[in-house]
Amino acid sequence: MTETFAALLLAHALADFVFQTRRIALNKRRLPVLLLHGAIVLALTQAALGRVDSSEVLALALAHVVVDGFKARLTPAGLGAFLADQMAHVALLAALAIWRPGLWAGGLWAGLAWLPGPMALMAGAILATRAGGFAVGFLMKPWAGVDLPRGLANGGLLIGLLERGLIFLLVMVDQAAGIGFLIAAKSVLRFETTSKDQSASEYVIIGTLASFGWALVFAYATKALVQALPPIGIPAAIP
Repeated sequence: MTETFAALLLAHALADFVFQTRRIALNKRRLPVLLLHGAIVLALTQAALGRVDSSEVLALALAHVVVDGFKARLTPAGLGAFLADQMAHVALLAALAIWRPGLWAGGLWAGLAWLPGPMALMAGAILATRAGGFAVGFLMKPWAGVDLPRGLANGGLLIGLLERGLIFLLVMVDQAAGIGFLIAAKSVLRFETTSKDQSASEYVIIGTLASFGWALVFAYATKALVQALPPIGIPAAIP
């Protein structure tokens, strides 16, 4: 079951946060665009499982389209809608993995016992970094008008991706203590900006805590999933 879930989760992460363009995301009220996204979900899920003969995978893609359609038409864009949408998708993945745990075993990659581990790692990394960027962005949207010093174009976005990526990596290699140094380094680098403006200070603190918290949750969730899967086969480091 866990192998099936890992493959399904990777396909979802790729479909929603790598292969979904901004144009697709903003135009899901149009049926052709929504169906295009569904076709991408279907193709990636079939590729992840290594099989095209499953009616359940087609049903999953259709359910994904229905969830996205409801979100696009019935809910305003925001953090609540984003989280509800993602929780609905993950619930569908888990339900399918529980109902049809043998989907992975019947696919082309079933003989590669080590493969679900890297799939889970890749899915977790995408969700921790890319999905985290959207979540933090929605959270900070009410304070978008805060007057911060002008920086590089998309500099804050890249900083967020890098910090969440580093946190994910540190947790995966059992060096979570290093996250404290990351927090300290960011505090020092931001001190000049935040020490002179309370609004800017609070904005940075909220965004930083949200970003770090998101990355930690998905890093430890990914670690738990990987530990439930067959070993990847990387030998332990010599002490």
